[in-house]
Amino acid sequence: MSETGSTVELAAAQKLFAGACDFVWGTSDINSLPPQSLPEVAFVGRSNAGKSSLINALTNRKTLARVSHTPGRTREINFFKLADTLTLVDLPGYGYAKASKTMSAGWQELIFAYLRGRASLRRVALLVDARRGVGPLDEQVMDLMDEAAVSYVVVLTKLDKLNAGESEAAVATADAAARKHTAAYPAIYATSAFRGLGLDPLKTHLAALAHP
Repeated sequence: MSETGSTVELAAAQKLFAGACDFVWGTSDINSLPPQSLPEVAFVGRSNAGKSSLINALTNRKTLARVSHTPGRTREINFFKLADTLTLVDLPGYGYAKASKTMSAGWQELIFAYLRGRASLRRVALLVDARRGVGPLDEQVMDLMDEAAVSYVVVLTKLDKLNAGESEAAVATADAAARKHTAAYPAIYATSAFRGLGLDPLKTHLAALAHP
């Protein structure tokens, strides 16, 4: 890709993510999902991995997606329409230890049912806290998406919590983990919603999936 092409694509991505973005649907019932129309990009990860914060940062908003410092608060699948060309989907976090086993199993079933059966889903952004790295639960989700042939990309979050050396190691470790999976996109995006780090490359990647 030429530098000019990269510049043009970044400008288009920035314009897209600066456009109107509105909450359109929320549900905890897999049988009441919204009609499929626009391409969808879903954000999934462990509880408190920073999904809502990243969606807010990408769209340059503070309260589009609800942010909670208490893990396990997001219990619905929430859909946001971006500039009438792309739908951003905020999935409930998985792996919250203090949730009851019944509740936790229900959330996980909801997440997996969506990932398996959504034809309009173009890519999943699998968010991983850079300080923790890819864990066993993340591997389970990656295995599921491999099996369902759902394309996903690993996005490291909270990069501002690491120094330069730790950041490089986190990216290398995540890349090694992703390479073991058939449906993983061959790139790692390292971000910080708090500092605004790494957002432009991720915007460009996701904007390429939008409806023309």
